[in-house]
Amino acid sequence: MRVAVVGATGLVGGKMLEVLNERNFPVEQLIPVASERSIGKSIVWKGQSIPVVTLQQALEMPLDIALFSAGGSTSLEWAPKFAEKGIFVIDNSSAWRMDESVPLVVPEVNAHALISSHKIIANPNCSTIQMVVALKPLHDEFELERVIVSTYQSVTGTGQKAVDQMNNERAGIDGTMVYPYKIDLNVLPHIDVFQENGYTKEEMKMILETRKIMELPNLKITATTVRVPTIGGHSESINASFRKHISVSGVKNCLSKAPGIIITDNPEKLEYPMPITAHNRDEVFVGRIRIDESADNSINLWVVADNLRKGAATNAVQIAEIIANKGFIS
Repeated sequence: MRVAVVGATGLVGGKMLEVLNERNFPVEQLIPVASERSIGKSIVWKGQSIPVVTLQQALEMPLDIALFSAGGSTSLEWAPKFAEKGIFVIDNSSAWRMDESVPLVVPEVNAHALISSHKIIANPNCSTIQMVVALKPLHDEFELERVIVSTYQSVTGTGQKAVDQMNNERAGIDGTMVYPYKIDLNVLPHIDVFQENGYTKEEMKMILETRKIMELPNLKITATTVRVPTIGGHSESINASFRKHISVSGVKNCLSKAPGIIITDNPEKLEYPMPITAHNRDEVFVGRIRIDESADNSINLWVVADNLRKGAATNAVQIAEIIANKGFIS
């Protein structure tokens, strides 16, 4: 495959390069793409130094797949241009996620949504991905009715400048403020911009994307998304209600057979998922599984995943693998 990584010099783009290499994706030619200000830079791929090119230069090359991680405005402008040339675009921004003509895909959940005529495929929000990986097998067995989720999201979800802000604060260094307030030793109940309904855009992404991915347009779901001063992954407290009777043993049995999930749930030994243990892993970790004693057929879950890998890069590469394995590219 001739593969372009758009946004190759960013945090997610760098992870995409790592994951392509680690999963031995059949890359015949790799094209790192970035903005004009990155021209002159190179990235190292399998021991080779490869110069970064512009989007226009990449568009003029014979490509099979383009992994986009360069922001919504870039995707809106350039994804259709690549798609018109028959290139499969897997986009990590929010630009195309709610477009009815664009599949929004988590391979463990709705790989069936991928068909060869779709040249633009959307990668969901990082927090949505890990939640639906955990909820889909439970829905299949117990019939999901309602979800209440609160997130604890790493600063890496904002990007390198946010990591720099936190590290500067810890070192007592004045620097660029990405967040409106200090993030070290603090939590911000505010991710993305506020909407007219009082929710943030991140919260509405989780609500709307979950309904689309799980094909449950009427699912009752509400979200509160929070930024925390951690690196390694996003954490979520999920309360889910089902139509059928549910038990802890039933949940564990169901999730133990589901793809992409590792159960870490042994309170007696203080074993539960944490960002520090999910870091650089591709699985979704589930623990603190317990019945909600205040509501019928309801459970609590603690779900953790590396937001740069399964929440972004790995999910995108998994989509590319399906495209390759289904023979969409001749």
